[in-house]
Amino acid sequence: MFRKIYGFDAKDAMDSQSMIFFWTVVIPLFLTVHCLVPVGRERGFDLCVTSRQGIKDLSNQTLSRVPPHLPKITEYLDISYNNIAEIDDRSLVGLTKLCFLKATHCGLRFISPNAFVQTSGIKVLNVSQNSLSIIPDLSLPQLRILDLTSNLYDSYQLPSTFQKLTHLELLFLGSGKASLVKSTDFTALRNISVKQFGLSARTGWQSYESGSLTNLRSLQEMTLNVPFCEKFDIFKNFLMDLNRTQTTILRLVKLFPDNCTVADDPFETLKSMDLVKNLTLVDTWVNSSVMVKLLKNAWVSNIQQLGFFNITYNEDTPDGLNFFGQNYSVHLRSVIFDHVAHYQYKYPSFNISVEALSQMTYLKLSGTGMNISPCNLISALPSLETLDLSNNLLDESGFWWTFCSYTSVFPALKHLSLSQNRFLSLSIISEKTHQMRSLQSLDLSFNSISIGGRCSWPRHLRELNLSNNNLGNTVFRFLSPHFEWIDLSKTGITAIDQKVLLEFPSLTHLFLSSNSIQVLPVDLHAPLLHTLYIDQNIIATIYMGTFEGLPRLRTIKAGNNPFSCSCDSYWFVTALNKSLLPDWPLDYTCSVPPILAGMPLADYKPGKLSCELWLQAAIALSITFVITTALGFTFYACDGVWYTKMLWVWILVKRRGKKKTDKLRDVSFHYHAFISYSQYDSSWVESMLVSTLERAGLSLCIHERDFVPGEWIIDNIINCAEASYKTIFVLSNNFVQSDWCNYELFFAQHRAVRYGIIHSLIATDCVSVSEIMCPFVPLVSIQEDSLVFLLLEPIPPDSLPKKFLNLRGVLRQQTYLQWPGAGAGEEMKRQVFWSSLKAMLRVADRSMVLKDLAVDISETLSLMADQS
Repeated sequence: MFRKIYGFDAKDAMDSQSMIFFWTVVIPLFLTVHCLVPVGRERGFDLCVTSRQGIKDLSNQTLSRVPPHLPKITEYLDISYNNIAEIDDRSLVGLTKLCFLKATHCGLRFISPNAFVQTSGIKVLNVSQNSLSIIPDLSLPQLRILDLTSNLYDSYQLPSTFQKLTHLELLFLGSGKASLVKSTDFTALRNISVKQFGLSARTGWQSYESGSLTNLRSLQEMTLNVPFCEKFDIFKNFLMDLNRTQTTILRLVKLFPDNCTVADDPFETLKSMDLVKNLTLVDTWVNSSVMVKLLKNAWVSNIQQLGFFNITYNEDTPDGLNFFGQNYSVHLRSVIFDHVAHYQYKYPSFNISVEALSQMTYLKLSGTGMNISPCNLISALPSLETLDLSNNLLDESGFWWTFCSYTSVFPALKHLSLSQNRFLSLSIISEKTHQMRSLQSLDLSFNSISIGGRCSWPRHLRELNLSNNNLGNTVFRFLSPHFEWIDLSKTGITAIDQKVLLEFPSLTHLFLSSNSIQVLPVDLHAPLLHTLYIDQNIIATIYMGTFEGLPRLRTIKAGNNPFSCSCDSYWFVTALNKSLLPDWPLDYTCSVPPILAGMPLADYKPGKLSCELWLQAAIALSITFVITTALGFTFYACDGVWYTKMLWVWILVKRRGKKKTDKLRDVSFHYHAFISYSQYDSSWVESMLVSTLERAGLSLCIHERDFVPGEWIIDNIINCAEASYKTIFVLSNNFVQSDWCNYELFFAQHRAVRYGIIHSLIATDCVSVSEIMCPFVPLVSIQEDSLVFLLLEPIPPDSLPKKFLNLRGVLRQQTYLQWPGAGAGEEMKRQVFWSSLKAMLRVADRSMVLKDLAVDISETLSLMADQS
């Protein structure tokens, strides 16, 4: 039984617009096949480029030569579309890191044999579309991809230097003048492992010598871009020669020129080609009669995949394409029609036996203008596992056509692509997929889908592609928790909730590229997630801990985001395993701060100290400890404890001074002198000093007798000093070793200075304030001379401790009384000593400050303050 599976008659087509077979748009190919154009241009880009700073694009700049002084870090150089006639010995001087050179459409006529002496690391060289008259000598030991197509050399003969291109894998040759293929043309490649080889000729070949390809022992993929319309014996010889290599993939580009009528069977050699598994026709004219011949030979060959890309189909038979199958073991499993233009403006008719396609597992009908899916296509292919209907005009009603009656709906279908169609409702599609009981993967990208209500997905559906549909942040709520693979690239997502992935416990692949996500939550959790794409968003920082909830993550694509080069990105640059990033470092650049904009993120290397808080804290604590220890040691070594005590005493004295008025009202001197001495000198003080002065009628204050019991010692010292007209210091070696003696000296000096300043101010303004104040001027001398030093024994000033620096200055600047030693002639000195000391102390009888005088001073100070 035969069925029409592609094409419609009046009964099938309920609408005159049901099928359209004239196309004007070239559709991108979504298949796992190699590039159909026989060039290796951008294919080596990732092989060479490691940084954007290494890319130098000088195309379309009307250059007449390669500019000198290019950056030494240049890895990729494009000088295409200029007027560069030659590449000489000095054109590429200094470019030691150059890896990819592209010089197409330059009018290039000559390449010097020494042009690449300093650029021996080049791996990709594309000099196609030029005017090279010979194939140049190349000394490039690292070269892997070479494109010399569309030039003007008249022979395919390769120079002997090609024997040294030991890494060459892809080679493409082509010229508008080469019309002969000789058996010796490719001898230089005998020991080179070329995997892909391409030959092209603009007007066809005049002859082909057998054995020309036998030198390509490792050849796996062959691209032939040579037109044939009459001399098919040359084409057959080429196929027979190709069968002697290891080629499994054959691409025939522009095999038949437009309006070519083929009487012969050009494909009969396919039946004897054991190794070729993949046959593709590209950019060619195909008559329906030739298509039948191709199918007949392919059906009985070992070909497993048959593809037609961008072909023009012409029905030169009255009933269209009629293929009734053959009783042979069929190896064909995959048929591809991608962008088929119908020469006649009518519906084509494909009449093929369904039984002939019963073992087909892959079918692609893309770019056909289909708006209604043929009923038999759905029900009659029991082994079909993958159906690609992308780039058509289908919608829900056209794919699930109501006029069709299905006995089963894709019984074995696992993968369905409805990309680039006109589907609208995610809710309807989710309900319809329940009919496809084996469906695992569904591609709905590039449609106009909206959610449109509740979605109910079958449990067996594991993969869903919704990219390039405007769905928004709520799309996650309408997806199945059983999904393992979700593509939501360019779907208008602006934020991800931290708990969103918890709804998908089986999720292994998530694609969120080209959205407007600003922040990636730190606490994402997906225990099985293997692959995450978040590139081309507006993520400035990926924080530490973001991937901690993704233990099985192996691939992260996060490039082309506006990264902030700050300490927040420090861990990403230094700590993250870069083997997880397939696009590192090329697609990672700084956007902020502006001074670093455009800098590769890999080059952002701030100091560890500036970004590691724990290190900053550790260093700060260490420095603080060292400084504190040093200060403590210095404090101890410089008698800081003693000075601290003295500071406390000084503070107490200052607090007392705040009560100036009350204190001055109560001022009176009760003693002629307060005696400060060391207890080790007490015998001399009591037996000599005190007894002698008190017998003379002088009133003395000594701590052993006159200190008030129960009061603090410091308070007693202060009270006695303030109540005494003079303070006598008995200086000795014992004195300078006593802290209490030093306290007494310190306070007495402070008292002298304080009162001296007060009286100096009074004396200075005596004329302007009042004449009555002038009698108080002598009081200045009284207070400045309130300290009396008795040197009991010689004390060298330089031998005094540091805490007695003030005393050292006093001994050098002030007069002191020295106690005469024992011996003959010293008695007279002692009498002079006692006379001087008594006279000094008796001045207090005439000048001792009384209470009334203190009150007058207080009032005078108040008046001075008011006038100032």
